[in-house]
Amino acid sequence: MIVNYSSTSEEETESSSKDDSSPLRKRGKLDTQTSEPLDHGSVKRKAGKSAHLTPRLPLPDSVKEMFREPEEQWIDKSEEHGGRQRSFQHERGNWATYVFCPYDPEEAFLELLNEMVVVAAAHGIPLTLSEEFHVSISKTVVLRHHWIQPFIQSIHTGLTQFQKFFCLADKLRVYSNAEKTRTFLGMEISTGKTQLLELIKILDETMKEFNLSTFYKDPSFHISLAWCVGDHTERLKKTCLSQMQSLIDGHEDGPFYIQLNCTELRCKSGNKVFLFPLQ
Repeated sequence: MIVNYSSTSEEETESSSKDDSSPLRKRGKLDTQTSEPLDHGSVKRKAGKSAHLTPRLPLPDSVKEMFREPEEQWIDKSEEHGGRQRSFQHERGNWATYVFCPYDPEEAFLELLNEMVVVAAAHGIPLTLSEEFHVSISKTVVLRHHWIQPFIQSIHTGLTQFQKFFCLADKLRVYSNAEKTRTFLGMEISTGKTQLLELIKILDETMKEFNLSTFYKDPSFHISLAWCVGDHTERLKKTCLSQMQSLIDGHEDGPFYIQLNCTELRCKSGNKVFLFPLQ
């Protein structure tokens, strides 16, 4: 709409120069100019006009989509993934992300692990093998999708000069998550802690850059082997942990230990995995 402000100003100037300046009289003039007599004929004429109005066109679907109700909140169904519960609420566009050193298990390790699962089951504790074996060197944090690439680039830059190393794990450990909703059986790292701590320093710089949680102050490094729902930490320790440790110490080829060759790090973000080869 184009409004001619200059003509309005002229009208106001002209009306203000007249002698009739009473507010009541001005209002009367305004009513006279804008109102119409409501006689019977005018009502009929208006009704006739309304009857001939063009019907409204339906709104296109693209416009309707702009005013849709918000999507229903995501409901996490723990029964769909073994009773596990998320440590934070799922939101569309959020990517759970963590950094780790992978371990590719030997056949002898898997056989020994199955024996330990049988021992736990005999005491009424149903352990489930981990889907993958690794040493975590970051907390699980949440990234928005547009942060992923700069986050990965920051880690890559920090690791440019870091050299490959190896870790050993030989002692079982039982622990639970912070929410006490799951119990884990793991093997604690005894060799390679110095290099892991140096890695954490590098990763913590990236976490600070993106205002994310840094690693624990006094970390203990371990490889998670199996888990079960609920807090069974004390029960495992009292009933069968020593028996499972005996399987490791009394292995037929001598005490068994995990040797983890850290030739690369990995970062898993949602369903994406990024590799960081070490020199």
